[in-house]
Amino acid sequence: MAHDLQKNKQNAIAFYKMAYEGNPEKAVELYVGDDYIQHNPLVGDGKLEFINYFNEMARDYPDKQIEFVRAIAEGDLVALHTHQTWPAGDEYVTMDFLRFNDKGKIVEHWDSIQEIPEETKNGNLMY
Repeated sequence: MAHDLQKNKQNAIAFYKMAYEGNPEKAVELYVGDDYIQHNPLVGDGKLEFINYFNEMARDYPDKQIEFVRAIAEGDLVALHTHQTWPAGDEYVTMDFLRFNDKGKIVEHWDSIQEIPEETKNGNLMY
């Protein structure tokens, strides 16, 4: 079955934004399949652990912000490139990879995060 790449990109952004902004239960209900495999070592495996992690983050950091810089889809994967700003002014570049099942639901997640430095040797932005 061919994946609807545009729809998967839209759903990946909606899922991540909804969870990040404090409604992970609804994000899981709408966008996650029966099983959810987590590769972030700070988050437990499964849907409930994902919900707990994002609820804790919303409680502890209610003023965090996210900007979706780009989304790329290929096959059953969507890659999200984001810019996150946290309450203390810390800024991060993140890259998330989400795998979709044949029903268009998210079933697996990998990510990487890097703090944005004040200076770079090359003078280029991270986006």
